[in-house]
Amino acid sequence: MSVEPAPRTGPRPPSPRLGVLPMIIFGSRWLQLPLYLGLIVAQCVYIVLFLKELWHLSWHAIDLTEQQIMMSVLALIDVVMISNLLVMVIVGGYETFVSRLDLQGHPDEPEWLGHVNASVLKIKLAMAIIGISSIALLRTFIEAGNLGSNRAGFTETGVMWQVLIHLTFIVSALGIAFVDKLSDSGMRRHAE
Repeated sequence: MSVEPAPRTGPRPPSPRLGVLPMIIFGSRWLQLPLYLGLIVAQCVYIVLFLKELWHLSWHAIDLTEQQIMMSVLALIDVVMISNLLVMVIVGGYETFVSRLDLQGHPDEPEWLGHVNASVLKIKLAMAIIGISSIALLRTFIEAGNLGSNRAGFTETGVMWQVLIHLTFIVSALGIAFVDKLSDSGMRRHAE
């Protein structure tokens, strides 16, 4: 799907001297650093949310019904998937748009990081969003038995909109993958 960069060996060659305007424009990528740091703070908020939900599930496990336990576990999975999405955006986005992390050879280097570019990152994000949407939709379907009662947290129209939004995510991901495939094959033809 994408061309992997050649592995770097040895010290980096010296950087070419840039003029003032190119240096300012190229340096502006560092303006994204506070955004990535903010996402790390958001990651910490999700850790607190996860621990709160886990504590609630553990403390009340005996009093909860099977459906309530299942809903709590799905909430935990949802938090983990959103957290994974945050990691992809933070690490992949920083590496792609700001600066290299130089993790080659590090034992904890994520496998996917070696072949991430903007195109791959978009597809991975789209797939993560579909996964998150799937969990939310599953939670809705589990609670669908309450439709029409006072315990229902949504209406039939709300369920319909959730399904349509989920399908929109799927169609969007397919469109992104298709455009990526077209551009990849176009680049290969141009290289030949």
